[in-house]
Amino acid sequence: MITKLDYQLVFPHPDEANEDGIVAYGGDLSPSRLYLAYREGIFPWYSVGDPILWWSPDPRLILHLDDFKLRPSLKKRMKHFEVRFDTAFTEVLQACASVHRPGQQGTWLQPELIEAMSVLHSLGKAHSVEAYYKGELVGGLYGVSVGAVFCGESMFAKKSDASKVAFAVLIGKLKEWGYAFVDAQVPTAHLKSLGAIEVYRDYFLKLLYENRDKEVSPDAWKGY
Repeated sequence: MITKLDYQLVFPHPDEANEDGIVAYGGDLSPSRLYLAYREGIFPWYSVGDPILWWSPDPRLILHLDDFKLRPSLKKRMKHFEVRFDTAFTEVLQACASVHRPGQQGTWLQPELIEAMSVLHSLGKAHSVEAYYKGELVGGLYGVSVGAVFCGESMFAKKSDASKVAFAVLIGKLKEWGYAFVDAQVPTAHLKSLGAIEVYRDYFLKLLYENRDKEVSPDAWKGY
């Protein structure tokens, strides 16, 4: 049976997830619980009308920073965009929530989750990357920083290649700042095309535990 969370700030081990990858349900989206989840390799993902579902899928998608594939065509496109960090966090989440995705009805990014992520952002634990074209926000992504691991959550693009450009710039900065890898969560063809790979959950957790308490550069996320 899937564990129902109560007021205690504790999660079952990810190995207790069911075959779909659900570890637990219920609880709340308090900053402490939300951040603890990411430290444990767990993330929230649920639809309107459902209880909060907490996931740790197997396999897991990760990106080793040196494996990122910057194709020549994308490198050329990068000069057409201005990329900023943490200048429009809420707007990025709202855009991610509104983007239509094939086969998906509605959005998993509920208002209460946007609010909870915004609190993590105010605490310096969640970040956004924004791609601007002629002054307009046209793409970006957001995620949670856990030590030397960046847990990517979602991205959007209103102009071709905008989110890819934001991601490419982010990868360069993560390497510069001393991050180890990106947790890309659920396998997608798009992220695989950029160099992400599927790994067993045990391997992912090993990498996470090795890097979740490491310090990155004090310049990370500042002045961009």
